[in-house]
Amino acid sequence: MEERTPHRKVRTGIVVSDKMNKTVVVRVDRMSKHPLYGKPVLKVKKYMAHDETNECRPGDRIIIEETRPLSRHKRWRVAEIVERAPVLGVAGEDEA
Repeated sequence: MEERTPHRKVRTGIVVSDKMNKTVVVRVDRMSKHPLYGKPVLKVKKYMAHDETNECRPGDRIIIEETRPLSRHKRWRVAEIVERAPVLGVAGEDEA
């Protein structure tokens, strides 16, 4: 992978959908304190990211980085797959 500008925003999230061609939906979680009560609150945001090789599948933990607008909703691209999701129900295994 070629080196990009060092000051791009980077997020780590989990792939929730790969139904589109060369696009994945990534869920990014972050904890913040409630402004009044101080209790930790989970904030969730979903990003659409460009996956050039269609490698990502649901459940994968990936790193996305900011890029120029690629479409109406895509402003991020997949930089790296950190952890692969386990493959469940593979056909051809012990179908007795």
